[in-house]
Amino acid sequence: MLSVGRALAHRNFRLYFFGQTISLIGTWMQQIAMTWLVYRLSGSPFLLGLVGFCGQIPAFVVSPVAGVLTDRWNRHRTLVITQSLAMTQAALMAVLALTGLIAVWQVIVLAVVLGLVNAFDMPTRHAFLIEMVEDRADLGNGIALNSSMVNAARLVGPALAGLIIALSSEGACFLLNAISYVAVLIALLAMRIAPRPAAVASGNVLHGLREGFVYAFGFQPIRTLLALVALVSLAAMPLAVLMPVLAGDVLHGGPGTLGLLTAASGLGALAGAIFLATRKTVIGLGRLIALMTGLLGVATLGVSLSNVLWLSLVLVALTGLAMIVQLAASNTILQTIVEEDKRGRVMSLYTAAFMGTAPIGSLLAGGLASSIGTPWTIALSGLVCLAGALVFAIRLPALRKIVRPIYQQVGILPEIPSSLQSAVQLTVPPEE
Repeated sequence: MLSVGRALAHRNFRLYFFGQTISLIGTWMQQIAMTWLVYRLSGSPFLLGLVGFCGQIPAFVVSPVAGVLTDRWNRHRTLVITQSLAMTQAALMAVLALTGLIAVWQVIVLAVVLGLVNAFDMPTRHAFLIEMVEDRADLGNGIALNSSMVNAARLVGPALAGLIIALSSEGACFLLNAISYVAVLIALLAMRIAPRPAAVASGNVLHGLREGFVYAFGFQPIRTLLALVALVSLAAMPLAVLMPVLAGDVLHGGPGTLGLLTAASGLGALAGAIFLATRKTVIGLGRLIALMTGLLGVATLGVSLSNVLWLSLVLVALTGLAMIVQLAASNTILQTIVEEDKRGRVMSLYTAAFMGTAPIGSLLAGGLASSIGTPWTIALSGLVCLAGALVFAIRLPALRKIVRPIYQQVGILPEIPSSLQSAVQLTVPPEE
């Protein structure tokens, strides 16, 4: 069990882990409070989707450019700035809500502001992991622990938000989120970061952007993983966006029911992240990605058919588990095979695939739910996930052959003499 937390042996990662955990609890509280506020003010599934779209579309548009700058800027300093800006956004939400001046259009504007901040923050955080976890052998564990941190907060934050909204108001959640950023800022400022060699900027930003696109989409394993992450994010978004409708109209509950559903998803995701943290190698992650994408599809279909709270909680927990394993496993493989000087750009494309397609999913979710209903919209999402799992599973053997030499080069797999390679390929199919 000690291997589960081996990345915590690195001082900088340990500081980040505990500081960011506190901050993320506040982030999830704000997320739940914001969706419930919009639904309370408007009663519109479409506006729920619109708010999600406006909050996440900047990641699709801006993240690729942010990735170029991430490879050139000081990542530690960038995170201090982005976290400070996110704290300011939460404080503005709190002031507007607590004074009774909040309106849906203001939520939309501030969601766009936070989306712009996250477009720089997320790829920087992913790329910064390699600086906090110096030993590459512990990188996969660090990524899994990072996912467990996000989802532990996802478990606690929504439950607290439901309680605080019931006892007080959405504004109290926004205020507590603003205060929670102090923890991660203290952690960042307490780090001792080894100087990183200054990046040599080859050409302007557009040149760097084009170079990153050519590298990522010209390499089949990276291209395929990014495509699957984008598809899963697009297909899974309707369930997240329509959670208030599911809680209120299908399960006949209130903010407490919404908190339970979101916490169930977080509990499942936390279990998935802990499972990944126990793994000591990236070998076999490709097959796991295919299986988890399929499980996500089946569980999402189940949610669309359920109108019983306990069953919906179990199914939502399975969707959380499947999605976090799929995303974190994809992240681990990408971070393992990417060239160091392009890490920020590839992680920005990962962010764009994960966060950038979500706003399209948010709009589709709101529009489809308004026309064909929430259950049918969620069912369609499950079918898309199942199709993606099937296509990835078919392509997996070809991807293994391409990735294997990279794993040998970085020391994950032993080198095999050329005279033995054909015999090994006939007996033991390689896995990534």
